[in-house]
Amino acid sequence: MGYQYGFEKLDVWKDARSFVSEIYLTANHFPPDEKYLLTSQICRAAVSVVSNIAEGVSRSSTKEKIRFIEVSYGSLMEVYCQLCIALDLKYITNNELESLKLNIDKIANKLTALVKAYNKMNKTTV
Repeated sequence: MGYQYGFEKLDVWKDARSFVSEIYLTANHFPPDEKYLLTSQICRAAVSVVSNIAEGVSRSSTKEKIRFIEVSYGSLMEVYCQLCIALDLKYITNNELESLKLNIDKIANKLTALVKAYNKMNKTTV
């Protein structure tokens, strides 16, 4: 495969990347009239999770790294909120939501751990 960027080596980035595919597959089953509404919003938010991990890890300052990881976490919570709305509208089942939430929880925990690691590194370099 050749050279890998730093973010490509992170399990959280790999998990978030796979999660995007899950969200797209799920959103494909939403009604056609949601194409430019909830479908678009949930897909953009999922892409934002993985994109902000990549951008944050690529930053040079720890403060910026943390800021982008926090934005990624916020986008992840946005996806969860939108999935709850999809459940309310009966676009997905409770089982589908629970399955997706397992991945959300896993990614959220890894993002939190990454922020803690950056904070710890920052304290040792100050």
